[in-house]
Amino acid sequence: MSAAIRLLRATHLFGVIFLSYLWQVSWARLWPARYDSRDRWKKINRRNARRMYKGFVRLRGVYIKLGQILSVMGTFLPREYTEELEALQDDVPPQRYKKIKATFVASFKKQPHEVFTTFNEEPIAAASLGQVHEATNAAGDRLAVKILYPNVATIIKVDLRVLGWALSVYSKFVPIQQISRVHEQLSDMLARETDLANEARCIMRMSKNFINDPDVLFPVVYPEWSSPTVMTMTFMDGCKITKRDALATMQLDPYDVATKLVKVFYKQLFIDRFFHADPHPGNFFVQRGPEGQVRIVVLDLGSATQLTDNLADGMFDILSGLMTRKDDLVVQGINTMGFMAPSGDRALLERTVRKYFEKLLNLNITDFGKIDPAVAQQLADPDMKRDELRELMKSIAYPEGWFYVERAAVIMFGLQSTLAPKLNGIHVGFPYITQFIMEKNAQRLADAAALAAKETAAQPAPTPPTDKPKSGTDEHEALLN
Repeated sequence: MSAAIRLLRATHLFGVIFLSYLWQVSWARLWPARYDSRDRWKKINRRNARRMYKGFVRLRGVYIKLGQILSVMGTFLPREYTEELEALQDDVPPQRYKKIKATFVASFKKQPHEVFTTFNEEPIAAASLGQVHEATNAAGDRLAVKILYPNVATIIKVDLRVLGWALSVYSKFVPIQQISRVHEQLSDMLARETDLANEARCIMRMSKNFINDPDVLFPVVYPEWSSPTVMTMTFMDGCKITKRDALATMQLDPYDVATKLVKVFYKQLFIDRFFHADPHPGNFFVQRGPEGQVRIVVLDLGSATQLTDNLADGMFDILSGLMTRKDDLVVQGINTMGFMAPSGDRALLERTVRKYFEKLLNLNITDFGKIDPAVAQQLADPDMKRDELRELMKSIAYPEGWFYVERAAVIMFGLQSTLAPKLNGIHVGFPYITQFIMEKNAQRLADAAALAAKETAAQPAPTPPTDKPKSGTDEHEALLN
């Protein structure tokens, strides 16, 4: 599909969705009692979400990636969109070998069969931006060769231009502050995921973080046959983490698998502060260790992300507030993370946070895979009016780096609930949260001490006292004494 055709098809898709909302707004203004109802808006959202899903599947590429991101943005999008787009988390159909070969030849001036002893033209995995083929080298090593689709950089530029226009139009109907931040962070993520040299660096960095854990495995990259568009690495055995039959064959308990996976995620996020931002099921394999222990194979680290300081500091305040039952700390954390829009209604947002905080403390969830509707209803606010809800949305900003954290957490805990519905992931990760809080406390104390020392050093030294010259009378009295 040429860039021009992609542009036309994408413009048509978003144009139809835009006109649908424009039509709904027009009718809602003319007959608000009939058309400006919550049920009516849900119906429109559902219809347009389905249009978006079908259009993204046809367009593939960046749009598959965008759909995956939007499917976990429950904080900022209507639920109908997240429900319809979540199907895009699964594998997508592969591209023809002829296209893939062109990328390889452009990198090395040789065809795959001239480099490797064997090269399977049928991919073993396919994703939105590239696919993986199995191969062997002269030494007999079993390899996995990841190759990007041809012209992917050009296609991304065209797609991002259309998406920028679509998001600007969408912001007219959904009053989310800084929605352009989504576009910026999507651009950043795609730039990293289409640079396989970056992914190779991420693999090396994260493997060092787990060097003392033999039950967390990463592929080893072969730099001589790797480039920004091709990455050759060791072939990693194992079964897909959601294959229960395969886990049973290996005599591995899904709850043990889920526990290990959650521990890996908590360590990445809170201890290393460098985490897998795309932890969908296809990116984790499971092996049985020598003594029957669970081993996790971590793949596809192109979007691995550093936790920013503002998010780390804000999460520290929120976690401290939850543990000490202090809503002031929770509000402070949300502000530190960057969720409070400068031009929004700060009082309304703080009031809402305190109300949800109080309800959250009283929740009792035993099955994390199937939350009872009555439990979810406890978090709802039936007294909030539509105008107040719109004002609340205007008061929420979209912090830089947040969609990586949100996306990773939602996918990770969705995967955990699939494997082990009644596993309390918060309880499993508590030691890592405790270590995170202790380290942040120590860091803040050290920073405060360093600042105090700096301020003390900057103050002028006190003038030493001088001896007062004695008068004649004083000298006479001294002699008499």
